[in-house]
This record gives sequence, structure tokens and C-alpha cells, in this order.
Amino acid sequence: MNAAGRITGIGQGGHITLAHGGGGTAMRALIDDVFLQAFGHDPAVALEDQARFPLARFAAGGDRLAFTTDAFVVEPLEFPGGDIGTLAVCGTINDLAVGGARPVALSAAFILAEGLELATLRRIVASMAACARHAGVRIVTGDTKVVPRGACDGLFITTTGIGSCARGVTSASRGAGPVMS
Repeated sequence: MNAAGRITGIGQGGHITLAHGGGGTAMRALIDDVFLQAFGHDPAVALEDQARFPLARFAAGGDRLAFTTDAFVVEPLEFPGGDIGTLAVCGTINDLAVGGARPVALSAAFILAEGLELATLRRIVASMAACARHAGVRIVTGDTKVVPRGACDGLFITTTGIGSCARGVTSASRGAGPVMS
């Protein structure tokens, strides 16, 4: 354990095992050393399976909430110009923005295949965190499941976004069409 009482020691190398999805010390280490390391965490807030926001935060941005969810399944996981994590964050933020909303926060659920390299997971989670920071959005809650080898192709991500819509703003996707050059 470190000084903050968090379990450490998942290491830099290695692979995801079924134990990382079992709710015990291996899962706690994965959450602490991979996800919280990248996404951050306010130590004054309990680690729970949800996030809470003051309603005033949303009311300041508008009079309506916007809510979207999307799943990402791509092969390869990393590709020129990005990866599944960047795609997940950008895709969900885009879904809110084209609907006229200002994105506020995201959740991210991960389906990890047994055998996934931890280094790959770390890179993808780091790219998600960087992309979210760049957009001014926080990833505030999530979930992780591990499935046996062969049950999925490495990693699937589902993200959900919440935002606020300013009074008088209607869906930006209405009337959208192809851009001609």
C-alpha cells in the first residue's frame, strides 16, 4: 500500500488476468494503478459506482440535460492517429456537441480480455485521459469487467456522456448535411 492507503504493485508489464475482474486485491490494484492514475480522483470523494454533481453546475450551462451512450469495438485497438480510447472519448463528446450540448462529464466501462497487455491498456487509458482533459471534460466514473481469453478482441469500451444545453439551443444535427469542397 502507498501512503494514501491505495494498493499498488500491479507493475508496468504483464497481462490482464481473470483475477483483475474478481473484485479483490488484483482488481483494486488495476483500478488504482491504471484508471485512477490516468483519470485522477479527488481523495475527499469516496470511490463509489457513481458520480454526483451539484445541479447548479448544470443549471449554469443551460436549462436542459443531454445524455448519450456509445460502445466502441475496433480492431486494431491502436491505429495511426489514435486508438479505441481516443475514439470513445471523441465520439461521445461529439454526440453531445452535435445535439447542441456542452459536454460536462463521461463515464467509461471497459470489457477487458484475459491476456490483454497491461502496457496496451495503460496507453489507451492515458490517451482517453489526455483527450478528455483537452476537451475540458472529466471521466468521473466507470466499470471494469474481465472476460476469458477469446471472448472479446482485447478491449471493448462503452462511454456515456452528460452535458447541458443552453436555453434556446436546438439540436445542431438538424439540417446537417455533407460538406462540399
